[in-house]
Amino acid sequence: MEFGKWELYLPAKEDGSSPIPHGSRLKVVVLKNTQLLYRISPWAKYVVQEEKKITFDWVHWDPPHPYIHKHPSPKRPRSLRIYESHVGIASPEGKIASYKNFTDHVLPRIKDLGYNCIQLMAVMEHAYYASFGYQVTSFFAASSRYGTPEELKELVDTAHSMGIVVLLDVVHSHASKNTEDGLNQFDGTDACFFHSGSRGNHDLWDSRLFDYSNWEVLRFLLSNLRMWLEEYRFDGFRFDGVTSMLYHHHGMGTGFSGDYNEYFGLQVDEDSLVYLMLSNHMIHTLYPDAITIAEDVSGMPALCIPVPQGGTGFDYRLAMAIPDKWIQILKEYKDEEWNIGNIVHTLTNRRHNEKCIAYAESHDQALVGDKTLAFWLMDAEMYTNMSVLVPLTPVIDRGIQLHKMMRLITHGLGGEGYLNFMGNEFGHPEWLDFPRLGNNESYHYARRQYNLADDALLRYKFLYAFDRDMNHLEAKYGWLAAPQGYVSAKHEEDKVITFERGSLLFIFNFHPNKSYTDYRVGVERAGKYTIALDTDAAEYGGHQRVDHNTQYFTEHFAYNNRPNSLMVYIPSRVGLVLQNADFQN
Repeated sequence: MEFGKWELYLPAKEDGSSPIPHGSRLKVVVLKNTQLLYRISPWAKYVVQEEKKITFDWVHWDPPHPYIHKHPSPKRPRSLRIYESHVGIASPEGKIASYKNFTDHVLPRIKDLGYNCIQLMAVMEHAYYASFGYQVTSFFAASSRYGTPEELKELVDTAHSMGIVVLLDVVHSHASKNTEDGLNQFDGTDACFFHSGSRGNHDLWDSRLFDYSNWEVLRFLLSNLRMWLEEYRFDGFRFDGVTSMLYHHHGMGTGFSGDYNEYFGLQVDEDSLVYLMLSNHMIHTLYPDAITIAEDVSGMPALCIPVPQGGTGFDYRLAMAIPDKWIQILKEYKDEEWNIGNIVHTLTNRRHNEKCIAYAESHDQALVGDKTLAFWLMDAEMYTNMSVLVPLTPVIDRGIQLHKMMRLITHGLGGEGYLNFMGNEFGHPEWLDFPRLGNNESYHYARRQYNLADDALLRYKFLYAFDRDMNHLEAKYGWLAAPQGYVSAKHEEDKVITFERGSLLFIFNFHPNKSYTDYRVGVERAGKYTIALDTDAAEYGGHQRVDHNTQYFTEHFAYNNRPNSLMVYIPSRVGLVLQNADFQN
């Protein structure tokens, strides 16, 4: 056929059914010179790995009673609150959890927590479980580790019934080097889907790099996106490894300062850039409500500007500097040395009119060898002092208070969307370690212990409750959809940050031991203010130092470039959110 494609046509049976029975095992056999190469179809929808077998087998998936979606996709949320999830670890049990488990047990929890979007990782089939889903072997196949394609469709459909949109973590930046059950050397050459030679290899990831100038590669990848949108009803994508795609150097050994010379030169891979523009153009043309998010650390200008305006077309980019900043602060500085101005700069440093997804910590920090925020804050005491039956130690007290404050200020000031990796909302106490030779193939750490947050005798419940109420407050007031917050104070000595966003006033006192009475805070809108959220409340493991019956009345007294101001009591290590009772949101 045209473009070097091959076609095999098998007529239907007399009754009109498929000549290949559902569940049949198939192979593609490629004759290369005199050698027979056994391959899996790049378009295989279902591949399985038999026990004690290394490679995957292609199974023809054509069930007699396919899943029929019952619920329409929700409208695109104005405020995006993302719960980043991995189906396989979504259980307290030391095993690979299922799509069905996620549907029945995790979706209701996500709904309760107030998230309106799920980002599913590691769905595209990957031969190596410990790759976290980032070494894809079968691009059109939903991972069989967790169940069947129909069960994944039911998961997405059930989420839609709850008003939750579902994004797929799509990996089009590279592919696994596997040959017999992957795309590598599909036709016996080192090219085919990829660049030949060194340009086709990612040295750091030990994977293959697509040739985006090849029309058939473009057809393959674009049709892959459409398949996930149309057959599974995903509501969009988080594109992984965008920085690697954008540049010939793949971001390796390169720093980005924001200088435009770093973005518009020969180092830019124009083929990759055009592919990303094509992807976004196709997605948003066919599905105007679809959402696309770019994982880019470089700060490429116009990445989140529509294609017709000359941009790459993404809706959001990840604010990747924020989690790095929190970790740096916890590792390198004492509490009284925190640079308040630098924190504010990191949270607000984003390109005008390009939306960002803010997050306090990344999924990479949960992996073995790194630490989550909770672990940096409380470390080994999480194993011994999280019970409400034992005295509250200074380490646990500090950890619980700062964990809430860092997440709230990130949520309120850091972007136009918010993301949390599963389990981090309640300070999951253990690292994430997938089964591998180094841990004797153990699943003990490849799980999320939701039971800890449900235990009334453990302090994890306080962090869970705070995360839930923070999200529900955003759902009510919509600060993520409001313009960027106006920071009226960032006081280095007091360790106080105040800002307004939407109709709310946020006040943070990061000082470890100084509380302030009659602290003047500037505001734009005059009126009566009341407490909407208090990190120091008893239900969040706080010390109840603020009277929630207090009403704060503004004075027509200009302060910090605001026309009005009010006086508050702000205890140490506390974040407050005040609402204007005279203003209808």
